[in-house]
Amino acid sequence: MLGYTFKRAFLSLLTPVIIVGGIMSGAFTPTEAAIAAVVYALVLGGVVYRSLTWRRLLKVSMETIETTAVILLIVAGASIFAWILTSNQVTQHVVTLLGPFADNPIATLIIINLVLIVVGCFMETIAAITILVPVLLPVAVTAGVDPVHFGVIMVLNLMIGLLTPPVGMVLYVLSRVSGISFEKCMRGTLPFLVPLVIALLLVTFIPAISLWLPTLLYR
Repeated sequence: MLGYTFKRAFLSLLTPVIIVGGIMSGAFTPTEAAIAAVVYALVLGGVVYRSLTWRRLLKVSMETIETTAVILLIVAGASIFAWILTSNQVTQHVVTLLGPFADNPIATLIIINLVLIVVGCFMETIAAITILVPVLLPVAVTAGVDPVHFGVIMVLNLMIGLLTPPVGMVLYVLSRVSGISFEKCMRGTLPFLVPLVIALLLVTFIPAISLWLPTLLYR
């Protein structure tokens, strides 16, 4: 029974392999990977499994449009917040705050983590990277933090921000797709924040975790 189920699901299970493999091999960008995944799913549903009728395709498309509209509204609100931060020179104040700790990488990383955690709760990821990297990266490098190490810390912080209200886009997507209230989704994801924060602390204070592979490949 297990073998039969695996055989039927094998082509579907190849989807993450195509996405990750395509990105890692350079065959397509992350955005193009999403398109490739959609095309592959359409081929499976319409040609291989024959479970995707025109009526179901229209229904799925409308649901996708609604979900995308919700996400874009969140991104628009986060972009306004990013503009407020920029116009009020909040990033410059952060640099001033980090100035006295320029010679202390541990203190610098702690403050950067706190800033990124707070920003991740309110700002869309791409906007946060665009605004904060030019400001925080020079400070981190001055403190002796490797740029790769800083990048991993930043991405992990902002990824955690996707699961935290009020602008947790992953929570809104989960709520929309599952039909469960936002509050219930938030309660369900709270236990998973614990291992994520532990992983963040380990990556922050043990640089070898994020640097061993780049060092191995590019030494």
